[in-house]
Amino acid sequence: MVYVYPAIFQPSNEGDGYAVEMPDLPVYTCGDSLAEAMDMAEDAMAMWLAHSEDEGHPIPEPSATLPHEAPQFINLVKADTDEWRRKNDNRAVRKNLTIPAWLNHQAEAAHVNFSSLLQDALKSHLQIN
Repeated sequence: MVYVYPAIFQPSNEGDGYAVEMPDLPVYTCGDSLAEAMDMAEDAMAMWLAHSEDEGHPIPEPSATLPHEAPQFINLVKADTDEWRRKNDNRAVRKNLTIPAWLNHQAEAAHVNFSSLLQDALKSHLQIN
């Protein structure tokens, strides 16, 4: 499900980061830059909303307006709980693969953890930390 909520962005006194508050939700986060603060706000909001959906808790309606004072500003933040779940689903998934028998024998003799090695190789290939 896709949600959009207003958020209050508060620039830090040093001018290099932002605190983010979503008064309609119990969501508070921050970022070292505006882009990072936006990403953190979307992630925190999606996590809270996905948990609320999973637990059957009511989802509050977004406010039409929010009171704020300069230098604060309001920005809308969008979060997709289905996408958040896909990105954060750590369940193990069984995959079958085929390798030459000689390579399998050598790997087993070296006590290679195939699952761990495949995960590491996929992360490296996809440039995922």
